[in-house]
Amino acid sequence: GNLYVSERLDREEMCGESETCSVSFEALLHNPLNVYRVEVAIEDVNDNAPRFPQDKFQLEINELTSPGARFYLGSAEDADVGSNSLKGYELETNEYFAVEVKERQDGSKFAELILRRALDREREQSLRLVLTALDGGDPPRSGTAQLWINVTDANDNPPVFAQDRYRVSLREDEPPGSTVLNVSASDADTGINARITYGFGKMPAKVLQKFLVDAESGMITLQEGLDFEDTRVFRLAVEARDGGGLVEHCEVEVNVLDVNDNAPDITILSLSNPVSEDAPVGTVVALLNVNDPDSGKNGQVSCELSGEAPLSIVASSGGSYKVVTASALDREQASEHRVTVVARDGGRPALWSRTELVLEVSDVNDNAPVFEEAAYSAYVAENNAAGALVLRVVAVDADAGQNAWLSYELAKATEPGLFRVGLHSGEVRTARAVSERDAAKQRVVAVVKDHGQPALSATATLHVVLAESLQEALPELSERAAGAEAPAAELQFYLVLALALLSALFVLSV
Repeated sequence: GNLYVSERLDREEMCGESETCSVSFEALLHNPLNVYRVEVAIEDVNDNAPRFPQDKFQLEINELTSPGARFYLGSAEDADVGSNSLKGYELETNEYFAVEVKERQDGSKFAELILRRALDREREQSLRLVLTALDGGDPPRSGTAQLWINVTDANDNPPVFAQDRYRVSLREDEPPGSTVLNVSASDADTGINARITYGFGKMPAKVLQKFLVDAESGMITLQEGLDFEDTRVFRLAVEARDGGGLVEHCEVEVNVLDVNDNAPDITILSLSNPVSEDAPVGTVVALLNVNDPDSGKNGQVSCELSGEAPLSIVASSGGSYKVVTASALDREQASEHRVTVVARDGGRPALWSRTELVLEVSDVNDNAPVFEEAAYSAYVAENNAAGALVLRVVAVDADAGQNAWLSYELAKATEPGLFRVGLHSGEVRTARAVSERDAAKQRVVAVVKDHGQPALSATATLHVVLAESLQEALPELSERAAGAEAPAAELQFYLVLALALLSALFVLSV
């Protein structure tokens, strides 16, 4: 019952940026058959260093920019979480700039470059500094990027966005080309220094593939389809740059709304097939797992059985269901049952899926053999040879397989050695020649048994008259028929049988 790691775990590959990471699965147990949900938490180690989205940042800063001005540098990415994630930034020592760490509402940290001292383009036209990102591991890991700062001439008013942060919601089925949001910035300068162009800041390639911003209008549109099950929130860094090179940024938060675009998925975990017909009510015959990746009501699934069968479905743990017997099974009435499992989610309109279960019912020896007649009568000429002119007893068994394999034998007889019966054919023949010493009326009890464990059996009585002729046998046969209150058809059968035997004996004599 021990659980082992079969290959190296990679928390970042498994769970991405999630603070917590766990793996859940179903454990299937037998005897008794059941399923349990197992959840394993994956803890992070500091195996990823912070990385900037690019090796070099180029900034153009006007020489009239006042000390205290801030410049957005974006975020380094660290796939680790918790204490091993990105903690801060450090800037190469210099007399003009410092770096400050800012934290967003979601806990992510980005760097802002702060001008501590006024620039002088005539004195220094450009600066090259090293920006370092550090994580909180022990020992810490780090990543670096180059800052190339060009000092430009007078443009003393940067663009200003109407809002520092924008929020918008989009359904995941919005088609490419749909409008997301229009951002707007203004600049107090005039001429080329007031001409604003829009663009995206440093963001992961995954985000840049999804969205597009118009450089002139600031209109953000959707480039690729969204998938709520893949990403629920996008954060876009939008820049406004004036003609003099001053840049301001804002954040656009795009929340993806779920739509019911996933039908439930039905997985058969285990199927007990066949099931014995004597299985008690409530026996588990199948275990199913139903999953719907949608959220809310769109991911809430209910299951039911369609079709007439002595089965029912009950919910188990973790999205699992049991199919159990709801009433007694009888193979002789139905050797198999077909039922359809239908899973529906709670969306509007609801999505559904179905799968068919075929349950075979195995036989138990619960039916004894039955002779076609309870009693048989026959006429045998008394001077015939051994092995003859007696009859055939026939029994049937409603069971199947070896439970329906039949064998015949004689249990009792007036003359034990006079008759024998075929083990499998049921043919009753004389075992020796009939003599005058044998009683005219013979009573034989035939037994039929099946091959079940334990075997079941039935008996039939044979009434045989030994006579020289049909005329001699008729009174005995008639008396037997009347005593048993046989119907006219049965008596006629015996008369015809006796006549046939007599005719055969006459031909043999000639």
